Amino acid sequence: MQTSTKVSLFKANIGQDPRMEFKMKKKRKFEKVKEFATRIKEIYEEAEAVLRKSQEKMRKYADRKRSEAEEY
Repeated sequence: MQTSTKVSLFKANIGQDPRMEFKMKKKRKFEKVKEFATRIKEIYEEAEAVLRKSQEKMRKYADRKRSEAEEY
């Protein structure tokens, strides 16, 4: 519970308190959940690839100006 608002942050954002217990009534196949997980995984992999490419590009330009360290 947040002291100034006297409600939880979850309730302030969502409008209700979170359920603390979850009971499934029937066993089901959740195809939409699998599709969502697959889509999120693809997005993650694509973002990771773009970040690696950007990192390599930055390393290339940084290494051009880098010189050997002096020995003392």
